[in-house]
Amino acid sequence: MAFLGLAEADREGNLNVSRFGPRLAGAGGFINISQNAKMLIFCGTFTAGKLEIEIKDGKLGILREGEARKFVREVEQRTFSGTYAMQRGQPVLYVTERCVFRLVAEGLELVEVAPGIDVTKDILAHMDFEPIVRNARPMDVRLFQPEIMNLRQILLELPLESRFTYDPEQNLFFVNFEGLSVRSMDQVNRIGQLVRERLSGVASKVYAIVNYDNFSILPELIEPYSNMVKGLMSDKYSGVTRYTTSAFLRMKLGDALADEKISANIYESAEEAREHLRELEKKHTAE
Repeated sequence: MAFLGLAEADREGNLNVSRFGPRLAGAGGFINISQNAKMLIFCGTFTAGKLEIEIKDGKLGILREGEARKFVREVEQRTFSGTYAMQRGQPVLYVTERCVFRLVAEGLELVEVAPGIDVTKDILAHMDFEPIVRNARPMDVRLFQPEIMNLRQILLELPLESRFTYDPEQNLFFVNFEGLSVRSMDQVNRIGQLVRERLSGVASKVYAIVNYDNFSILPELIEPYSNMVKGLMSDKYSGVTRYTTSAFLRMKLGDALADEKISANIYESAEEAREHLRELEKKHTAE
């Protein structure tokens, strides 16, 4: 994914960052980067030259409009071809302070609008062409508020529903708790519920491998979490191995499981955990 400047764009999604009247800026590495990126996001102000804006009460206001339009009917020089990007299936976004466009087969489509911005007065009136307008949604209101956006949690935390995978050929149940932060009893209960739902159609018990890398849990929830795991091991699992690179978590979780008379089997790497799982399978087969 590449993030590049937005100097001038036209109705076909073409971009010019290299020539403006008699001034030849040159393309530099722009063409190499834009041609090789799997996805492109062009970023810049909506207009240029003495633009003044303000953010107040969670809304964007235009105090003074820019003197030069950046969305023109046809760019002066093509540094990037929107048509070629569409042929290659390359996703392209054009992000400004007041709106976001997406490249589609028909040209530029308006997909997001900032709070406080009037589409007709603040966007369409300052473009040399009419973009496609279907169902433009509001830009994320958190962009216009002083509080942090919690992007780490949004981008790195998978929803619980996406953390469980069953492979019927191996009769193996994968649990990916990497980066998960357990902060409530509701989460503990939901984990147990989801495991039982995923395995409800499986006739026999399964072998499970659990990734605990960067996993965290409140101290007061460790005991009920261990009780929940004990129930799953009794009802659903033939054997379980776990792994995490955190020595502290291996110790804490291992002690908690031991208190419930559960064999912890917590290893430092996925390969070590898999090797132990193979040993369990051999042992059960022999028995």
